[in-house]
Amino acid sequence: MNEIVIHEVGLRDGLQMERQVVPLEHKIRWIKTLIEARVDIIQLGSFVHPEKVPQMADTDKLFAFFKEPDHRSSQVILSGLVLNEKGLERGEACGVDMYCMGVSASETHSRKNTGMSTDEALQRITAMAQTAMKAGKKVQVSVQSAFGCGFEGAIPHERVLTIVAKYLQVGLKNISLADTAGHAQPYQVRRMFEEILKLDPNVECTCHFHNTYGMGIANCVAAMDVGVRYFESSFAGLGGCPFTKVAAGNVCTEDFVHFLHRLGKRQEIDVEKLIMLAKDVAMFFNREMPGLVYKTGPLRTATTN
Repeated sequence: MNEIVIHEVGLRDGLQMERQVVPLEHKIRWIKTLIEARVDIIQLGSFVHPEKVPQMADTDKLFAFFKEPDHRSSQVILSGLVLNEKGLERGEACGVDMYCMGVSASETHSRKNTGMSTDEALQRITAMAQTAMKAGKKVQVSVQSAFGCGFEGAIPHERVLTIVAKYLQVGLKNISLADTAGHAQPYQVRRMFEEILKLDPNVECTCHFHNTYGMGIANCVAAMDVGVRYFESSFAGLGGCPFTKVAAGNVCTEDFVHFLHRLGKRQEIDVEKLIMLAKDVAMFFNREMPGLVYKTGPLRTATTN
């Protein structure tokens, strides 16, 4: 198995559903803990209108803070979600390392999320992605609702592959499949990524699973088995799309890292710091978090078979 890469999305996907706005100083402390824990990529936020998503109002400030020499870590990539050209301009102004942008395979979800059809959003996103790449930035493009939609139900896998093929046609090879509604199951995950790798074996595949129906880590295992290396997860299991029918958290970072440790993988990622962070988050929101390992404690030995 090739090295697994952790893309932490808790600061964005994890917080966008929370009504209680997290102060800047709390976010900074949480990000520092993630850096100390040695996760690979941290998504600091999204460049959206602050009145529409108050939780993301300080995204520019977070990038500015962690771009300062005293706070910059050369070992972590800082990513940001952009939805439109204005967001891309803001990202360029504050020094984003990696842009994330995407299109929904569900027409209903696309219109609720962006006000555009899938085809309209695809044209816009591919143009933005090419602009960012020309500026020398890393770009990840995604297919949202790739495994099902809370409004439309099953999404034909051909529709997902058509979007992926259009990404590939314009040279976009860092591609994420997002299980926005949490409908994915392992055999579906395996088939979908196998089909994408048939289109182009050099695709850098990423997966983003929600744990709505308890299948998150099982789906990660299925993706790993066919060679997916990049996994998006959220500390404490926070998260959920505000534009899907049943919103639930992402795969929990500390639980997934603990699973990798049980396989003897990514031992350098400090699961104890991630557990400490989950406890801090639970205390801040004054409720139990979806994650498990922060409550049970980790097992200390790797499996032998």
